[in-house]
Amino acid sequence: MMSESTVTHAIRRPFSEELWDAIVPTYKAILDHPFITGLVDGTLPRDAFRHFVVQDSHYLRDYARALALCAAKAPTEDDVRAFASDAVGAIAAEQDMHSAFMADLGGSAEQAATAPVGPTTQAYTSYLLATVYGGSFLDGLAAVLPCYWIYARVGEELLERSSPDPLYRRWIAAYGDEAFQSVVRRVVALADRAGEEATDGQRAGARDHFVTTSRYEWMFWDAAWRREAWPV
Repeated sequence: MMSESTVTHAIRRPFSEELWDAIVPTYKAILDHPFITGLVDGTLPRDAFRHFVVQDSHYLRDYARALALCAAKAPTEDDVRAFASDAVGAIAAEQDMHSAFMADLGGSAEQAATAPVGPTTQAYTSYLLATVYGGSFLDGLAAVLPCYWIYARVGEELLERSSPDPLYRRWIAAYGDEAFQSVVRRVVALADRAGEEATDGQRAGARDHFVTTSRYEWMFWDAAWRREAWPV
């Protein structure tokens, strides 16, 4: 005979549904943000996009470290290989795509590397690394997941709208691309698998990390829109 706790565990919905439901207002705010709408209609100032590219270069270096730590804690050999590959991919994106964008913006990857790390970038990556270092695998996975999942959803949404600006169309295409979408589906499926084995309390803690880093995603685009700098 199944105990009440076993029945409750058995009928829980997929963890990914629980996670996404928790950030619906944040995701709507992202789609409505003038940085995102400016990508679509071509009105986003080049200075704002340059700020984003520079800060994203800084962000991805620490994000790669966070993914490598997820690989070290991953439950299966396949998961270890996948996260290790994603960490390499994050570095490759920083070196290739961002170098190309900087060249189009009249700069270079070297200039981006020497630009100051902004307040939001510093806060976001510090939170990510602290969570992945100090938390469980599920905590770390939940913390890194918004960067995968929100970008995939935004890319998918914007791909349907496109942009009159060829530079912004390239950015949209990179995240709306099926190759990136398939990677994200794999990580979301892993979140469901890991969440299924977790207690309700563990899921709640991981969900809090997911919500926090989703908010940081909004803040990252907002920082680029404002060309955020250290106030003192």
